[in-house]
Amino acid sequence: MGSSERFGYEWSRYNEIRSDYETQFRRWTPFLQPVDWRDKRVLDVGCGTGRNSLWPLSYGAAEAVAIDVDERSLEVARQNLATFPNALVLKQSAYDIGFEDNFDIAFSIGVIHHLEDPMLALRQMVKAAKPGGKVLIWVYGYENNEWIVRFADPLRKLLFARLPIGVVHHLSLYPTAVLWTLLRAGFGRIAYFQLLKTFSFRHIRSIVFDQMLPRIAHYWDRGTVQRMMDEVGLKNVRLEWVNEISWAAIGEKGG
Repeated sequence: MGSSERFGYEWSRYNEIRSDYETQFRRWTPFLQPVDWRDKRVLDVGCGTGRNSLWPLSYGAAEAVAIDVDERSLEVARQNLATFPNALVLKQSAYDIGFEDNFDIAFSIGVIHHLEDPMLALRQMVKAAKPGGKVLIWVYGYENNEWIVRFADPLRKLLFARLPIGVVHHLSLYPTAVLWTLLRAGFGRIAYFQLLKTFSFRHIRSIVFDQMLPRIAHYWDRGTVQRMMDEVGLKNVRLEWVNEISWAAIGEKGG
């Protein structure tokens, strides 16, 4: 799966639900308003803490099935979704989802760009969606992240991805402190940095840690994301540039 056990460490440590997580979710799913989730059966692929299932459920989704492969992540998700009797948290791989023609909306937020075989996961999501259902992904963009790809990503691959996860978490404190100081001094003009300025130090550290820990991280440009959605047979594909650093994409499964 790529880095599931490393993300399990992250989600067991940063397991709370914060109000600003809803702001992020709404940005990551720009094609859908709260009313669009109402009475829908939805699938959350790579659910982590379950927070991205929580918002559709709070908007009135009929059912949410949240899947992941790491036991620590699943335990946190079960706790966070415990108040929703229509939430089902399952240990299930993105490569073998196990549903067919079931869901009105199948979505994956920040997951498939960490997989060895992202196209297999995307095909499984399409298989799980109903005919006419929607498939939505949010992934890292290449545009405005060229500096990460050229400089930070090689460091992650050579060093951070090989270090014990507890060490990486400790080390995340130092770039977070630098970034926090720069943000307070007015650094960053793109939309993402403006959003970061509204977050707490702890939230920013979780984001920095999230960038440092994975063994696999793909950064895709618009054309690549469009081709991925087209290759799995989705129709009426739409893309939106999120926070000027990432792509959200949505398409419909044929009937």
